Amino acid sequence: MEKTDLFGLHHITAITSSSPKMFQFMTEVLGLHLIKKTVNQDDVRTYHLYFTDDMGTAGTDLTFFDFPGIGYGKPRKNTISRIGFRVPSDAALDYWANRFTEFNIDHDSITDSFGAKVLRFYDFDNQRYQLVSDEHNHGLGGGTPYRKSPVASDFAISGLGPTVITVSQPEPLEKLLIDLMGFEKVAKEASQTLYELHNGGHGAQVIVETSLVLPDSVQGYGTVHHMAFRTQDQETLNYWINRIRSFGLSDSGFVDRFYFASEYFQVAPGVLFEIATDGPGFLQDETYEEAGVHLELPPFLEEYRDRIEANLVPFNTEANANE
Repeated sequence: MEKTDLFGLHHITAITSSSPKMFQFMTEVLGLHLIKKTVNQDDVRTYHLYFTDDMGTAGTDLTFFDFPGIGYGKPRKNTISRIGFRVPSDAALDYWANRFTEFNIDHDSITDSFGAKVLRFYDFDNQRYQLVSDEHNHGLGGGTPYRKSPVASDFAISGLGPTVITVSQPEPLEKLLIDLMGFEKVAKEASQTLYELHNGGHGAQVIVETSLVLPDSVQGYGTVHHMAFRTQDQETLNYWINRIRSFGLSDSGFVDRFYFASEYFQVAPGVLFEIATDGPGFLQDETYEEAGVHLELPPFLEEYRDRIEANLVPFNTEANANE
């Protein structure tokens, strides 16, 4: 691989109807770590929650917005339609099927997808997910399970995995994945095609699903906002900004998110991608022990803290976090 090559999934950002309920679902059911509780820097009325492995490793990160007043979304076509997670083994899927039954979480039967066992499930917003077994995986390693997780490390989610994008016109998206981003077309099953970055395995895969019959998606809670891919640092990010512009795509230009830097660009109707740097990371402004307890704000928003906090529903406060 070249230094400038993208090397896997960085994070996925979705929309929820309730940040307190999502905190409970992600930590108590899925066993992830709320590494950062902050706000959407473009709409400070909105939480931005980052759920990760133990230390907030890039590639393990599912984040959520809770836009005020937003309605229920409809994840049909022309959208990122199913969020992928990785688990260590086929046996882990059996564990999760039983756990979902115990917690009354809607889920399907374990099935096969591109040579791996898969368990699909749904949260309280009907957001779509899948757990993919790493039993026969290669490439990028996963993260380190959250040390305070209720899920044993042998079964724990280790990071983001193959994520599904449903579109009506797959050819333009395929061209961008391959010619712009460096993906390889790996396999095809029925209406789905698997793409992979630099032999990176499940941590570097997307699945493009073709549908001509589904109506267009409607963004709202229960849908995905965007997905991001990893680049090394600001130097390589600048390379990607120039490269994306050379393809004539609509893009954001350089964006400093404080915990990482990024570039957003539209790859298909309803499908927004981001390229994000691995650092500087989530623990630069608070300790591991305090992560996810206090509302953290980037420096340029700190002067507005009182006004911002007045518009947010508190949860996981210091008092109840230490109970």
